[in-house]
Amino acid sequence: MSEQREVFISVDVETAGPIVAEYSMLTIGACLVENPNVGFSVMLKPISDKFIAEALKVTGLSLRQADEEGLTPELGMAQFKSWIAEHVPKGVTPVFVGLNAPFDWSFVNYYFHRFCGENPFGFTALDIKALFMGATGCSWHGTKSSSIAAFVHPKLAGDHNALHDAQYQAELFRLVLKLISSKSDAD
Repeated sequence: MSEQREVFISVDVETAGPIVAEYSMLTIGACLVENPNVGFSVMLKPISDKFIAEALKVTGLSLRQADEEGLTPELGMAQFKSWIAEHVPKGVTPVFVGLNAPFDWSFVNYYFHRFCGENPFGFTALDIKALFMGATGCSWHGTKSSSIAAFVHPKLAGDHNALHDAQYQAELFRLVLKLISSKSDAD
């Protein structure tokens, strides 16, 4: 039996609100977990005029800026799909890694299906918060990025720039995997 190979890709998105299809995904940042300097970043034109002021405040973006500077979702998602294909060899599974992956993956999944017809990640999303909870036995409250960071001591920090946050998340993921590995080595 052959072992399935995987490439872990850290992905972060910034959006105009909490609900897919009603609110726009404004930026995507992604990087290879094992080589976070290999990254992808794109700003997308909005698909809706709806926004939540707090969400835009967090991103530092406006719908107008995204409309003026962003790519169409068709072009931006096609570029992201091409980037994934370029960095994931044939026969290897790209695995979406996120901090609160259900949120980010839902936007990425919707946009890939709507604008490209398929999601190259399929249904492979791995949540760092859930992984950390399982590794440490902490409460859900203990899975905030600041709590994880206090436990594993990353060098990077998040700043709501999607690419920077993807790189930060990649570091958190590697450190949580190292924590799990050291625990299993001790057993």
